[in-house]
Amino acid sequence: MQGYLENFIHSILIPGISKLFFAAVVLVIGIIAIRWGVKKIKHVVYKSKMDVSLKPFIVSLIDALLKVLLVVTVVSILGVATSSFVAVLASAGLAIGLALQGSLSNIAGGVLILSTKPFSVGDYIEVDKYSGTIQAIKIFQTEIVTPDNKVIFIPNGTLSNSVIVNYSKKSTRRVELKFGASYEANSSKVISAIKDVINRQPLVLKQPEPFVRMSEHGNNAIIYTVRVWVNAQDYWEVYYNIIEEVKKHFDENNISIPYPQIDVHMKNN
Repeated sequence: MQGYLENFIHSILIPGISKLFFAAVVLVIGIIAIRWGVKKIKHVVYKSKMDVSLKPFIVSLIDALLKVLLVVTVVSILGVATSSFVAVLASAGLAIGLALQGSLSNIAGGVLILSTKPFSVGDYIEVDKYSGTIQAIKIFQTEIVTPDNKVIFIPNGTLSNSVIVNYSKKSTRRVELKFGASYEANSSKVISAIKDVINRQPLVLKQPEPFVRMSEHGNNAIIYTVRVWVNAQDYWEVYYNIIEEVKKHFDENNISIPYPQIDVHMKNN
C-alpha cells in the first residue's frame, strides 16, 4: 500500500502539481505580456497612417487572437493534446456556434462596416433611437458619443443590419425651415424680410441659391418655406440664427405671426 502511495505521489501527483503550477505561471505571465504587448501595438497602430476607423478594430482583434493563443498554450501545458483539444471543440462545434452566435455576428458586422464604410470615426450618425459621434469601431461593438457626452456601445451585428443616417458623409447640408405669417401681411414684404435675413448670414452658401417661397395656405397663417445650403459643420449655427433673425425682422416690419389654433373640442375634453 505504501509503495502504491509513493508511486502515485511521484508519478502522478507531483508531475500534475508541477504542470498545474507551470500552467498557472504561464497564464499569469501571458496575461501581463499580452496587456503590455497590446499597449505597445496600440501605440504603434494609432501613430501609423492607417485609416482611423480601422485602428481600434485591429487592436481589439490582435488582443483577442493573443488571448486565444494563450489559452491553447496553457491547455497543452496541462497535458491535453492540441489535436485532442481541437477535436473536442470540433465535436462541440454546434453548441459553441450557437453560444457564440451573437459574438460571431458582431465580428462579421465589424468587418462589414469597415469594408463598406457607411461611416468613419468622427462622423455624426443616427441609428434607431440613438445619435452621436463615432468614437471607435471595435471587434464586437462600435462606440458613439452623444451630444450630452454619454457613450453608447452598439453591437456591430445590430449596427450592420440597421438603417443608418450619416450626417457627416457629405460636406454640405440643406437647412429647411417654415415660417408662418398672417393673411393680412404683404407676401412680397414677408419674402423680402426673410431674404434679407439670409443675405446677412455669412455661413449660408451662395450656390445652390437660397430658396424662399410661399408654400401653404394654413388655417390661420400663410406658410413660407426656406431652404438654404451650408457646410455640414455649420448646420445648427445657421438653423438657429435664421429662426432668431426672422422673428426680429418680422417685428421690425410689423409682420404678425399668428398664434397656433387650439382645437376647442380637444381642449374641453
